[in-house]
Amino acid sequence: MIDVFIFGSGGHAKVVIDILEKTEGYCIIGLIDGSKPRGTSAYGYTVVGDEEYITKYEGNAMGVVAIGDNWLRSKVVARILKIDNNFKFITAIHPSAVIARGVNIGDGTVVMAGVIINSDTVIGEHCILNTKSAMDHDNTIGDFVTLAPNATTGGNVTIGNYSVLSLSGSIIHAKVIGEHTVIGAGSTVLTDMGSNVVAYGTPARIIRIRAIGEKYL
Repeated sequence: MIDVFIFGSGGHAKVVIDILEKTEGYCIIGLIDGSKPRGTSAYGYTVVGDEEYITKYEGNAMGVVAIGDNWLRSKVVARILKIDNNFKFITAIHPSAVIARGVNIGDGTVVMAGVIINSDTVIGEHCILNTKSAMDHDNTIGDFVTLAPNATTGGNVTIGNYSVLSLSGSIIHAKVIGEHTVIGAGSTVLTDMGSNVVAYGTPARIIRIRAIGEKYL
């Protein structure tokens, strides 16, 4: 049994709690959230402190960062590793997810209910693959990427670090999305999209430049 800290205590954390409760081999030992008072609870698990708390735990715990925003999630990961450079992150995968042969999923990534990942797709670290999102064969998904519920990619798609494919968005075969880019809800991507842009529509068109770390949720 692996002891696990969940970093975060909001809505996304509740989804991660549910995944881990349905997955054998994990024991949730507490929530880490410096923005909430100690004793705050979610689904019966208690906020025990901020990131510094991991230095006080006497066991060999691992963790998962349950924060929806890509940039904020990366900042929390960086703080954790600054406190303990040897801290390890789990990959949380809902039992109903369908994961094909040859798939590689990075540490810290959360795979939610109904997700489909097809053959030889590579998923980076600390990603969120949300409910019923689907990736076809040979995709390359960077670190700190989010696919929202029902987002879909064709085969051989590349999505750069920190980018987002929003609710029910889709990307056709072999297209490339740069880093820090947000594809809006319901959009259909028919051409490559560069980095640091917001694009939406069918077909998706670049609407404006996007600053690194700009909120999108």
